[in-house]
Amino acid sequence: MPKQTFPAKFEYLDEIREFVAQVAKQGGFSDKDIYSLQLASDEAASNIIEHAYEGITDATLDITCDMQADAIVITMRDQGASFDPSKAKQPDLKAELSERQIGGLGVYLMRKLMDELRYESKGKNNTLTMIKRKG
Repeated sequence: MPKQTFPAKFEYLDEIREFVAQVAKQGGFSDKDIYSLQLASDEAASNIIEHAYEGITDATLDITCDMQADAIVITMRDQGASFDPSKAKQPDLKAELSERQIGGLGVYLMRKLMDELRYESKGKNNTLTMIKRKG
């Protein structure tokens, strides 16, 4: 069960994407699926950095990538402000760009790219679990 701790800073997003890609590649995921996993992980980590840790400069983000049968399970843990992605409103993708509300596309993309998205918050410990099955 590979686990890494990253500084919660945007300049570490490349390393986070690479970490996810390595585990997915070893697990036999296609290049297309690996790209989707990287994009969903990038969006999740970006949201944690920008929103959960807003104004905090020394925060960390724990990421675990685990193969379970035919699926990869990506778990991100932080100690920032909680935000339940299941409560995020669906963006109006048909609205004119000038009329669209800012934000909300990251959660939308995570939902579209992953098979399952789970969130749990206990005190100051937040856990986002994303699951994608092969094929």
